[in-house]
Amino acid sequence: MTKPKALPDVPRWAAVAAHAVPSLVLPSGIRRVALTFGVPVARIDNPSTGLAVYQIALTVVAEPLDFLTPGLVREWGEVFPRRLPLLGGRPVGVRGATSAAPTGTGGLFALTGWFTYVAVAGIGRDAPGTHVEGPLQEALFAVCYLPLVAWPRCSWR
Repeated sequence: MTKPKALPDVPRWAAVAAHAVPSLVLPSGIRRVALTFGVPVARIDNPSTGLAVYQIALTVVAEPLDFLTPGLVREWGEVFPRRLPLLGGRPVGVRGATSAAPTGTGGLFALTGWFTYVAVAGIGRDAPGTHVEGPLQEALFAVCYLPLVAWPRCSWR
């Protein structure tokens, strides 16, 4: 098996940013899965099967998508690997590749803005939901979710 090659003329900052994305998104997924399985990373007022399914589904969808980001700067991002049924060996559509990154970035940027607004305005402070309790859970939340703020910055540079 040959090692995937970097594309020619890819700036170093772009390669570093693209390869950093999976590391930025993974901690939030791990925290969501831990919360779903009852690890005390936060308190859920009304745990339900629907919430558990949502948290796992979000992680199952987000994680594979963030692992596609290095394809923007690697050879396999221009041609589908031969091992993929139906698509193998065909070129990746430029429109699909270049619209997926800004879509994910825009979504994270919007969520970051919304959650920042909610935190600063104090909205929903006593509402039922998921709450961090104490400095350890707050620090864990920050460590898991603050890296997501860097993703829009890496993608729009």
